[in-house]
Amino acid sequence: MRKTYGDAYAEDLRFVVKRVVGEENFIDMTPNRSNNYCCGGGGGALQAGYTEGRRSFGQLKTDQILATGASYCIAPCHNCHSQIHDLSEHSNGGWHTVHLWTLICLAMGCLGENERAYLGPDLAEVGL
Repeated sequence: MRKTYGDAYAEDLRFVVKRVVGEENFIDMTPNRSNNYCCGGGGGALQAGYTEGRRSFGQLKTDQILATGASYCIAPCHNCHSQIHDLSEHSNGGWHTVHLWTLICLAMGCLGENERAYLGPDLAEVGL
């Protein structure tokens, strides 16, 4: 999606994220939009069995996320979510990786108790 739909699609997603988390809580990566870096988890990389190679490729994304200082990283798809979560755990990055739908449901008050596994302690019990 990063390259396929371009900056207009990225702007639409930023609009939604800012409305859900508050513009003051939104920290963008650099570079961003269609020039953002790949996390290294797609194209079968998660299932290929070359864990160290995948993590090595993902180091660029790890550094990019760490540079934001953010506590959360919103992942656009399942592969990105799994890769970015693994990168945080492997590098002791300390960020939580969440899907956008998780934050939307949390903001709407309809996120179930069993859907909070990736939230940090600051959000895990919000709305319960």
